[in-house]
Amino acid sequence: VQLQASGGGLVQAGGSLRLSCAASGRIFSINNMGWYRQAPGKQRELVASITPRGITDYAESVEGRFTISRDNAKNTVYLQMNSLKAEDTAVYYCKVEIVGASWIQDYWGQGTQVTVSS
Repeated sequence: VQLQASGGGLVQAGGSLRLSCAASGRIFSINNMGWYRQAPGKQRELVASITPRGITDYAESVEGRFTISRDNAKNTVYLQMNSLKAEDTAVYYCKVEIVGASWIQDYWGQGTQVTVSS
């Protein structure tokens, strides 16, 4: 199983970015999907998560600005980030709970850098 994340970059404050994370390989189904971020000198934190039925949860710091979604047919999770702030600068990681034929395991994407200039 592999996760391929994309969509990071450099953007001015107030701008938008959309992150994508696609899972591939021997996948029976996917449970929860989520995005985390880690800023320099800080611990990794949960940004947003989404259940298989589309129930979402957000960190308070991004509520109302970020939107997580998923395409189950494509095994892909997205994070639409609007009204970006300098404090959103971090490496963003996707995490996906994948169900195989006889196992369940969390997988992490490789991380994509988001830099917001003020």
